[in-house]
Amino acid sequence: MNQIVNFGIVFKVISRNLFILTVALLSCIGVAFIYGESFIPFIWTSAISFALGIITHYVTSKQSRNEVVGKKDAYFTVSLTWFMIGVIGSLPYLFSGSIPSVVDALFESASGFTTTGASILTDIESLPKSILFWRSLTHWLGGIGIIVLVIIIMPTLQIGGYNLFTLESSLQDKIYPRIQSVGKRLLIIYLLLTFVEVIFLMWGGMNLFDSICHAFGTVATGGFSPKNTSIADYSPYIQYVIMIFMLLAGTNFVVHYYLLKFQYKKAFDNEEFKFYLIVVFCIGLIITAGLFFMTDRSLELSFRESFFQVISIITCTGFATTDYLQWPVFAWILIFLSMFLGGSTGSTAGGIKMVRHLILFKNTRRTFRQMISPHAIIPLRLNKKTINNDTNNSILTFISVYIIVFIVGTIVMVVLGVDGKTASSSVATCMAGIGPGIGTVGPASNFAHLSVAGKSLLTFLMIVGRLEIYTVIILFSPAFWKK
Repeated sequence: MNQIVNFGIVFKVISRNLFILTVALLSCIGVAFIYGESFIPFIWTSAISFALGIITHYVTSKQSRNEVVGKKDAYFTVSLTWFMIGVIGSLPYLFSGSIPSVVDALFESASGFTTTGASILTDIESLPKSILFWRSLTHWLGGIGIIVLVIIIMPTLQIGGYNLFTLESSLQDKIYPRIQSVGKRLLIIYLLLTFVEVIFLMWGGMNLFDSICHAFGTVATGGFSPKNTSIADYSPYIQYVIMIFMLLAGTNFVVHYYLLKFQYKKAFDNEEFKFYLIVVFCIGLIITAGLFFMTDRSLELSFRESFFQVISIITCTGFATTDYLQWPVFAWILIFLSMFLGGSTGSTAGGIKMVRHLILFKNTRRTFRQMISPHAIIPLRLNKKTINNDTNNSILTFISVYIIVFIVGTIVMVVLGVDGKTASSSVATCMAGIGPGIGTVGPASNFAHLSVAGKSLLTFLMIVGRLEIYTVIILFSPAFWKK
């Protein structure tokens, strides 16, 4: 084949995604009926999505089922799919008049599908329930899309060190030998977490609609809330429930599988899982102590506010129960630094990811040990398996590229007239898929005041960060387009 990219494969994948999107849009019509709202925006959007799905399906109707998907095909398909669903997802906002600006609608849609949770809305509760449901549903769809992408597609491409999943054995061997079966089991876990959280939230007095929307935002580590004050006005019980499920959502879904199979030793032998819990506990404890001793908060309130915000930021969820910019300076600086951590690989969380930080820590420790014993051969190990040099270099390079993209993005935002704190945190939070930042995009604010150019850049960075940077950036490389 002389094609650089097999567009038959590209269109086949896109058509499947468009059909799924159509079904999701149709579900919002039911919500509109229940609340007596106009369902026309969803009729038009679902019709457009379905029509495009039919066209792309027809184009690929003669495509062989046995064609091999190359790396270039996968890179191009994943990137184009994410951009396309972002565009389709913006249409209900535009057709309903809820968000009349195209740039703002694209920002909100991309923020939903990438599970970022950054918003340009200034009065969320004024929107129709059906639009709010769609807004939260984009999180949920993006979350399961990321799980399938990260665990099934990325390992085969070895993007950014995701072949770490294969250090023990292939993930397909861990759960089930067939990729399709892996996807089904991941979906079951995802559905189970969502359902259980809805039940717990309703037990706490939250109504069904809000429970579903918040469960979508939690399990997908998205952070969109149908309330202007996010989680702040809910009871401590509700806050603890969401806190626990955010922590679970930021955990590798393979660990969930082991726990459901009562294979506790395998789950707790996972080094990344232990590292993830230790980091969350340590940062949460430090801020708890700071709030307790430096403010007039009680110990329980200090603990709850601290751990909720820390878990929300580290798992890249973005829910908030307080304005952490009102905390002592050291505390919100810790929150800002936590934006670069990320949850576990194989979870819906974004960011650099815990396993990469763990490998970086192991590299640092090995360097110091070799300074003491220059002739010693000290292998790097993760989960008792040796990490080869290619994987190690891939991870360290990814971290470097991530920081470079962050610095360049921050500089561009400053050039666009944004102050330093806002520029750096808006780029960091959008790349990691978190939501709130510091400066004028803190938890008590939003992104509405930013310029069209600034919102456009951040929209792009949401997708770049969500797709592990390389997936999108490589498309701009001249080498990619050479046969």
